Amino acid sequence: MGNYLFTNVRILDGTGEQPYTGEVLVQGNRIKHVSRGSRSAPNGAATTIDGSGATLMPGMTEAHTHLSWNDQPSLEAIQFMPPEEHTLFTADMAKRYIDMGWTSCMGAASAKPRLDVVIRNAINSGQIPGPRYSAASQEITTTGGLGDTSPPHLDYPDMSFGCIVSGVEEMRKAVRMFIKYGCDTIKLNLSGEEIAGVPAEETPMTDEEVAVAVSEAKRRGLRVAAHARSNESIKMCVRHGIEIIYHASYADEETLDILEANKDKHFVAPGLAWLIKTSTEAADYGVAPDSRLGLQYAREAELATECMRKMHRRGIRVLPGGDYGFAWIPHGTNAKDLEYFVDRVGMSPMEAIVSATKYGGQIMNRPNELGLLKEGYLADLILVDGDPLSNIRVLQDRKRILAVMKDGSFHRAPEGTAHRQPMRWTG
Repeated sequence: MGNYLFTNVRILDGTGEQPYTGEVLVQGNRIKHVSRGSRSAPNGAATTIDGSGATLMPGMTEAHTHLSWNDQPSLEAIQFMPPEEHTLFTADMAKRYIDMGWTSCMGAASAKPRLDVVIRNAINSGQIPGPRYSAASQEITTTGGLGDTSPPHLDYPDMSFGCIVSGVEEMRKAVRMFIKYGCDTIKLNLSGEEIAGVPAEETPMTDEEVAVAVSEAKRRGLRVAAHARSNESIKMCVRHGIEIIYHASYADEETLDILEANKDKHFVAPGLAWLIKTSTEAADYGVAPDSRLGLQYAREAELATECMRKMHRRGIRVLPGGDYGFAWIPHGTNAKDLEYFVDRVGMSPMEAIVSATKYGGQIMNRPNELGLLKEGYLADLILVDGDPLSNIRVLQDRKRILAVMKDGSFHRAPEGTAHRQPMRWTG
């Protein structure tokens, strides 16, 4: 940590207001001063960083992160990876996310019981680089549900990437176990998933199982997230107060009405890239576009996109992120979600940026100090060569992300920090 004065930058503050040329002073881990124009911020002994017209904006939040999904072509490969190698891989993914400007990530499930917790603790202690990370439990699933991938003729729980429960008391025990391990979030698989052989529109988990999970988690101050594709599972999330809803592909008008009436209590991260790329780019991995599975995902992609359009129009918070970490949707390509938000959901580029910054601070449970470029807020910032408002795709290019700062310290400093050469403006 030090004192830094960003000068000659185009400030995109995450509030939705139009950007402006100005200066930003960082002292310690906080944004001390934001000003319009030049040479108006008191710099004292700060290191001056001349942005030469680059965009300075808040670091982004990935709202549905599986750091331990291992860029392989199958669900089974996640669990078959030995724990030692899996830990090293996950640590490397933490670095990849912050390299790409994702300074915060909401863990959406760990492949092994303590893997998210270990990585979060290593990041927080400075042992490894990575984003602010909210550590999730394994996916808690019912016998035969998403996450129970054991072949039906075998009974090997360790072959499954989920924590398998059946009934209220097994659910209670599982949630308490993850509380003991130090998780921040409990993840429930309420609905199915086509690639796992459980139809997405099915809802295997019962209300009684969900109720006890939420009760146990909230009693100890944990948050709850859910894999909820089916219409009924989305209703379950609202009914039981599950704050973070993943996917929400099949919401009907009644469910949208219910969710809109409770929109300040929920976040939705649809994971559109998973649906789109699985239906179009996974042929080399066994899912051809014209196969039964490919056509199912194409149908869901179309329905989910339309559902997100409706949610966005209703003011429901829709955030980027979801299920990156397979061979055809690898970690680090997460900003593709923002492109889909603009091109398919109908968000303006500014609205897509707000979803990744302002809403990101909210889903990280730090709305008053994270997600905006504003005085007093934590100094999580990225410096971008180009204008994301004119080309949202620049955020997919690591070379265009010139610098990444988290908590007032550079993860990646711009070249020649004290005396930058002029940088081309490419828009």
